[in-house]
Amino acid sequence: MVRFFSRMKFLFNIRRSVPFLVAFFKSPRVKVWKKLTSIGLIIGYILLPFDLIPDWLLIFGIVDDIAVFTLILQQIIKLAPDELKDKYDVHNL
Repeated sequence: MVRFFSRMKFLFNIRRSVPFLVAFFKSPRVKVWKKLTSIGLIIGYILLPFDLIPDWLLIFGIVDDIAVFTLILQQIIKLAPDELKDKYDVHNL
């Protein structure tokens, strides 16, 4: 449960998540296939949005979108080199 809250904190703390993502995609230390995999995950979800709970149920419908985005962000963090993880303190996510 603690891990979930730390992920949500990172997700909603724009000052940390956006600079991390920008650094991830600009870093020459990140291999091209890792960047393409990350872009593929993001585009795949945009093109094929699978909703467990329909979005018209307002708050409940948004929860599964946040969960999927959090999982994608977690995969990007796993693909990131240790230097980026250290700089943005995302090791425990």
